[in-house]
Amino acid sequence: MTNKQHIIDRFISYVKIDTQSDASSSSTPSTEKQWDLARKLVEELREIGLQDVSIDDNAYVMATLPANVPHNVPVIGFVSHFDTTPEFTGTNVNPQIIENYDGKDIILNKEQDIVLSPDYFEDLNLYKGQTLITTDGTTLLGADDKAGITEIITAMEYLVDNPEIPHGKIRICFTPDEEIGRGAHKFDVEKFGAEWAYTMDGSEIGELEYENFNAAQAIVKVKGKSVHPGYAKDKMVNSMYIAQDFINSLPRLETPEHTEDRQGFFHLSNIKGDVEETVLEYIIRDHDKTHFEARKQMMKDLVSDICSQFERDCISIEIKDQYFNMREKVEPVMHIVDLAEKAMEQVDVKPIIKPIRGGTDGAQLSFMGLPCPNIFAGGHNFHGKYEYVPVESMQKAAEVIVKIAELTAKKYE
Repeated sequence: MTNKQHIIDRFISYVKIDTQSDASSSSTPSTEKQWDLARKLVEELREIGLQDVSIDDNAYVMATLPANVPHNVPVIGFVSHFDTTPEFTGTNVNPQIIENYDGKDIILNKEQDIVLSPDYFEDLNLYKGQTLITTDGTTLLGADDKAGITEIITAMEYLVDNPEIPHGKIRICFTPDEEIGRGAHKFDVEKFGAEWAYTMDGSEIGELEYENFNAAQAIVKVKGKSVHPGYAKDKMVNSMYIAQDFINSLPRLETPEHTEDRQGFFHLSNIKGDVEETVLEYIIRDHDKTHFEARKQMMKDLVSDICSQFERDCISIEIKDQYFNMREKVEPVMHIVDLAEKAMEQVDVKPIIKPIRGGTDGAQLSFMGLPCPNIFAGGHNFHGKYEYVPVESMQKAAEVIVKIAELTAKKYE
């Protein structure tokens, strides 16, 4: 359906623009550089012929493909984000194109001996004979979620160029700051005006997801007392040792590296400390709402226990909910998942329906009144130097978008 080189060129033009978000910033977008890609997308959407192209004061980009059928069809939408994670550098991305992948090790960076190997990343074996786009071993790639943007724009362009394909009104939106949990915070659902939407933000080809983690962030602060070590007897309180007690008191096997499927976890994502103060940053995840609440309470109870042991307020915790499991909002309208599944099957993609071990803008949007399942964008190994995306997966994702639009129009004839 879509020209392979056209998709490659479009994707590479996006990933070369640095759009890392920054959780420490209170602005939207959280970094000025996100505007660079947002403005480019506005120009491109106008060039391919979409209408009502807009960008608001927070860099949310929206556009419309008008209906080409006379009957009433529900307005549907497609959403992706243009920021990349702050966890790994996205500056000076230099993609490498591996044509006709032979199934062997890929040398990402010879000087630094960085190798993308199917012995470790077994998913590579799925893509023998295909064209892969990888990093050069020094940055992330940005397929999360510039692959999604590539697919949406490519699909809209195809529908514009092929008016014989029936479709209703389609709305698209590209958002900032998804990687720091704020992608939907200033999303204008009323302005968007869709009955339902799909985020193109999944990984492996075929993924179709309508349930995700309940998520929260916890900041634990431990206060100590610094005294000259030579005179510290019965005076010094080392905050790092108290922090260590807190860490070791949580279930050691309930961490990301020991869990899978719907199993929840506590993840210590950052630690900074000295004698006087130690700060622990955690993310809390669980698909089950009851278990999620229990995890938060466990951390609060542990803080209270430690304070009691030291007979003073030496440790505190602040917990903020980030997003919730979209399943309860999508299940009442499961026909939107069924449509996506049928679309995949009709373009020869085997649907893989499974829970997301993470979250997308769609989780928050579903609770804002816009049911929003998640569809594969095709990338693998997000947020690091081993990230890659098969071009054929991006082509198929664009085909799925086109087919969803067509099936929706035919369903409501």
